[in-house]
Amino acid sequence: MTATGKPAGQPDQSGQPSAPGQPSAPGPADAAGQPGAPGPITAPGQALEADPVSHDEINAILTGHHHDPHSVLGMHPGPGGLIVRALRPLALAVTVVLPDGTRYPMHHLHEGVFSVTLQVGEISDYRLAVSYSPDGPELLVDDPYRHLPTLGEVDLHLIAEGRHEELWRTLGARVRSQPEGTAFAVWAPNARSVRLVGDFNHWDGRAHPMRSLGSSGVWELFLPGVGTGARYKFDICGRDGRWHRKADPMAAFAEEPPATASVVFESGYQWADQDWMAARAKRDPLREPMSIYEVHIGSWRPGLSYRELADDLVEYLSDRRFTHVEFMPVAEHPFGGSWGYQVTSFYAPSARFGTPDEFRYLVDRLHQAGIGVFVDWVPAHFATDEWALGRFDGTPLYEHADPRRGEHPDWGTLIFDFGRKEVRNFLVANAVYWFEEFHIDGLRVDGVASMLYLDYSRAAGQWTPNVLGGRENLDAVSFLQEVNATCYKRSAGIVMIAEESTAWPGVTRPVHLGGLGFGLKWNLGWMHDTLAYLSHDPVFRRYHHNELTFSMMYAYSENFVLPLSHDEVVHGKGSLLRKMPGDAWKQFAALRALLGYMWAHPGKQLLFMGSEFGQQAEWSEQHGLDWGALGDPAHAGLRRLVDELNQAYTGLPALWREDFSPAGFSWIDANDAFGNTISFLRFADDDPAVACVANFSGDPHYRYRLGLPSAGRWRELINTDADAYGGSGVGNLGSVEAVLEPWHGRPASAVLTLPPLAVLWLVATDAASSGSA
Repeated sequence: MTATGKPAGQPDQSGQPSAPGQPSAPGPADAAGQPGAPGPITAPGQALEADPVSHDEINAILTGHHHDPHSVLGMHPGPGGLIVRALRPLALAVTVVLPDGTRYPMHHLHEGVFSVTLQVGEISDYRLAVSYSPDGPELLVDDPYRHLPTLGEVDLHLIAEGRHEELWRTLGARVRSQPEGTAFAVWAPNARSVRLVGDFNHWDGRAHPMRSLGSSGVWELFLPGVGTGARYKFDICGRDGRWHRKADPMAAFAEEPPATASVVFESGYQWADQDWMAARAKRDPLREPMSIYEVHIGSWRPGLSYRELADDLVEYLSDRRFTHVEFMPVAEHPFGGSWGYQVTSFYAPSARFGTPDEFRYLVDRLHQAGIGVFVDWVPAHFATDEWALGRFDGTPLYEHADPRRGEHPDWGTLIFDFGRKEVRNFLVANAVYWFEEFHIDGLRVDGVASMLYLDYSRAAGQWTPNVLGGRENLDAVSFLQEVNATCYKRSAGIVMIAEESTAWPGVTRPVHLGGLGFGLKWNLGWMHDTLAYLSHDPVFRRYHHNELTFSMMYAYSENFVLPLSHDEVVHGKGSLLRKMPGDAWKQFAALRALLGYMWAHPGKQLLFMGSEFGQQAEWSEQHGLDWGALGDPAHAGLRRLVDELNQAYTGLPALWREDFSPAGFSWIDANDAFGNTISFLRFADDDPAVACVANFSGDPHYRYRLGLPSAGRWRELINTDADAYGGSGVGNLGSVEAVLEPWHGRPASAVLTLPPLAVLWLVATDAASSGSA
């Protein structure tokens, strides 16, 4: 048996095998410490004063029933001088060594606690010379219990108030240089005792009990000599006396799954995106172009690390001319099949792809290439793994205690207690953390609807009403307002984006006006209606024309993103390409038309990876994209269209500057149901107007007269049926001439050829044709 009580070679709770015959007692400096020189001076005839500490108090420390081991261990005034007590289980001999080399042999009190009384004046520093065998080396180590708390009164006050916006700078594992070591702190208010376990003590917590810092619920311990790379967890004794081994909720790094330990990490990254950050602070993202490419890091090109993505993905996005990338959740999660939406380590970028600094490098490179970075953030719920947040201190702590509010019936996860101030603080600080530590430009908040409604996915009797008798989760509403207001206050130029699938009013209304305070909201209604319309054969679409036009009835009720996301290409829904009816040619044509229409519609746009070239198979996180399909001209042509849509879009302020103002849009004809055709204009101040004409029928429309705001030449900037995109080449030879013949309520009109299953963008080439409707 080893000193930890396990058979030699069997894995400990970190997932690593224990070393046979190794003592469990050495602290963090023991493993790396150097043999202590005997020193020239040994206190002669040192009298052994009776140590007043009782065996019962020592037993309380060792059994996990003592809230403040520092009050016993370390150095304290005694009846005969300064008493030094050291906790060194399994040590054969322990000696106090003063800075001048004077040595004071300690005597063993009880169960690995050693003591000596120093008949000297005040001292502030000492070391321990520890021997574990008669023939083994003597190790010179620092004593964790001689150090003062590393949390100040202001920190503890803010934690107790739930207002510590930089919580990660106080809790978790914080590497320090003076003195050298790591300060560990964890919030566990209902614990009877907390011990630190890790590589530094062979995963035996007896050597490192932590102290409670009063009513804050925080437990703390400074370990000299521990630095980046050390693995650790907390052993937490609950009120019932049972021990729970937990990963650090505030860990900046975690082991790569399936291993579950937290890892001490100190960032040394030097950012080079100062130009981007300075420019971002002066911009309003709502009045800027926003074409988002959604990426699941693990399956875009399987096997790539953060650093490798910084080459391949940055080049790919630059070639495609997307303005932003949105990463599906990057926080550490144990089950890959959750795609990151069941999180266990909210402060730790996933170790599957590298270190936190390597993720910083990826963001930095994207910024240097002019590409904004959004990250999916999941405050709605968390994973139930027993080593993570659930019943963290033996009680429901992060989750709501009532399972009708604390357990998610659909996802098998736990729901945060949004009414508890410390839990809200944990989440608000986490959002701030991603902005300030990783320079993220926006958080897309997942599952907002599940947070807002107490009866979400629950039948009658499975939920409890709020204090007003309603179904709204008032605590979650307050939390969302707080996190949005805090992030916008602290980080200029960022955007908070809601995935919210209901008609909750004011999602993107400012908090001070009673809204939730988001900047943008996914328009899931537009997504559903548009895909439903396109799922019909063109011959039947005339009967569903309202599905195509209804989005403009509410387009300005919120600030919308138009999402064709990962949710639409999984779970049997098929790829975007395969949603389209007809043969292969018609499927590609319809998808090209959808994208041409989407890029012109009011709102920002988001496209999931693979859809830009017509991935045929439904997406699976276990497989990469079908990059080989680009050898087919139809797939390559579709991707070329996306490239040119993005290029044209970013150069046309009419398509984005007034996305959220009715002044930026006007119908030309919304009622051509028989022809499966719609047409509209986009405007922005004095910039050129853009006319979009979408023909979703299977036949071309010849001599189609279209009303326009001015006479003159209108350039055919985009034609999704062009040969270069894999289309049939029907079009208008690059431009049309509008004459002063009123049509569609406009003073001018032009006669067009509308290709089948295609979208045209016409841009006025005369500055006089600019302006609003």
